[in-house]
Amino acid sequence: MMIHQFKSRAGRSLSFFSFALIASLFLFSCKGPKAAVSNSDTLPNALLWKIERKDLPAPSYLFGTIHMIPQEDYFLPEGLDKAFDETRKVVFEIDLDDMSDMGSMMGMMSGLMMKEGKSLKKLLTPGEYQEVADYFEAMGMPMFLLDNVKPMFLSMLAEINLDPDAAQSEEIISYEMELYDKANEEHKDVGGLETMAYQMSLFDKIPYEDQAQMLLDAVRGTNLDSDSFDQTVELYKVQNIEAMVAMVSTEESIGDFEDVLLNNRNHNWIPIMGKKMANGPVFFAVGAGHLGGQEGVIRLLKKEGYSVTPVSTYRSVTPKKV
Repeated sequence: MMIHQFKSRAGRSLSFFSFALIASLFLFSCKGPKAAVSNSDTLPNALLWKIERKDLPAPSYLFGTIHMIPQEDYFLPEGLDKAFDETRKVVFEIDLDDMSDMGSMMGMMSGLMMKEGKSLKKLLTPGEYQEVADYFEAMGMPMFLLDNVKPMFLSMLAEINLDPDAAQSEEIISYEMELYDKANEEHKDVGGLETMAYQMSLFDKIPYEDQAQMLLDAVRGTNLDSDSFDQTVELYKVQNIEAMVAMVSTEESIGDFEDVLLNNRNHNWIPIMGKKMANGPVFFAVGAGHLGGQEGVIRLLKKEGYSVTPVSTYRSVTPKKV
């Protein structure tokens, strides 16, 4: 995915803001539900899974993505091309066709703004506000663009600590956009498990005061030696979905809102996936953080009687570079 660069600072900021807006729709999924307790029940290191049941017309597939990854780390698990070819439809967390609809995008932008005249200046102390301002202005995003934006959106940008210059080049790749382009090239139908409006509504289920604290914690976390985004990328490269879940389940940024951001969504997806699979083979691509854990999609599908098996694992097959 390539974002065109602008000569002016304001233009560059707006371009990056648009990129970040799209990316944020998937960033909830970089955080997973709590890991399984029993070691004997640990899932193998695999990102690509086959879904089968006697009443299905053909197998479907589930692929765990990471929504942004450095180009040098990008890979496709063994068997992905074959699985993709065997399916008729590609389903993401949201329907990416909506991204080309200007009305949907404008509605999404307005959904990011705080209501009732709230602003970061009112939610943070002057010193805290300056910390946040310094961070984003160093990224080329002036605070006059951000003061009324819901803090949770900004906290997710801070947690990945994304360089705007890299975002506007080919240095950063989105698995969703790569798969979306591949689906369009092969004339496959595209769909979503939830709407953009629903994802935007998640920002309103957490008090702005709590969101502001998440933002402050995320900004301060970028100054630590340990970078959670880099750690997540490393775990993703070895396809360790359970370790990804175990790592993020301890992060304070999720706090008491794990059900809102993750578990409830996983449960909501299962009947929707079932209906789609009943109509033909589907390739599902969702954040890898949704796969593992007791409340993850893999175990929830198994509870509904589906056979969910890894197509390939990291230990037995070296990922294919592209």
